[in-house]
Amino acid sequence: MDPLKVSEFIKKIRKENNLTQKKLADKYNVTYQAVSKWENGKNIPDVAIIKQMSKDFNISVDDILDGKVTKSKKTKIITRIFLTLIFFALVGVIVFLSIYINDSYNFKTISTSCDEFEVSGSIAYDKKKSSIYISNIEYCGGDDEVKYKNIESVLYERQRGKLVEIDKETSKQSDITLEEYLKKLKLNIDNYSKACKNYNNNSLVLEINAKKNNNKIVTYKIPLELKENCN
Repeated sequence: MDPLKVSEFIKKIRKENNLTQKKLADKYNVTYQAVSKWENGKNIPDVAIIKQMSKDFNISVDDILDGKVTKSKKTKIITRIFLTLIFFALVGVIVFLSIYINDSYNFKTISTSCDEFEVSGSIAYDKKKSSIYISNIEYCGGDDEVKYKNIESVLYERQRGKLVEIDKETSKQSDITLEEYLKKLKLNIDNYSKACKNYNNNSLVLEINAKKNNNKIVTYKIPLELKENCN
């Protein structure tokens, strides 16, 4: 225990709580001269006062005696999680304000007529650009219990007879079934430069490549349809 650190810490607590030396002295039934000695490092409060300070200012006794607030590992983890949640909440608000509240945006539904997959999503668009959202993909071609080494999905746009890649997602987990992968798969392409009116049925193609442990790849090509043409 360093008396100077304790004195500086007590002074910091007092100022953070907008207390004068006199008010702090009255709070603990001591003279203001006693408080002055605490803060000058000439003396420290007795054990009973330190314990009461701990309760009053929500600070551990160890922190007062160490002269600093020490965060436990658990507290750091909770703080990090809290800040992460705030970040994603802010991102969600920004996306909502920039897309859904913008009256100039229209929406069209994306689906598929493929027998093996059911895909649903949407295109949000204005006159200059569009955003593509695909968040629900289900395999309905039968039971596939194979544990794949790796699975990736690629969203293509058909341009002049060629498939041009516009987004790719790869599984972060190995030994994963197709069903497990599809449950987590979400494709978000924001502010895509192509306007919605240039899309037509089957101009978007979703390709899924599942690599087995022997490195053989099972490929599914899924043409995507718009329920209605964009205006």
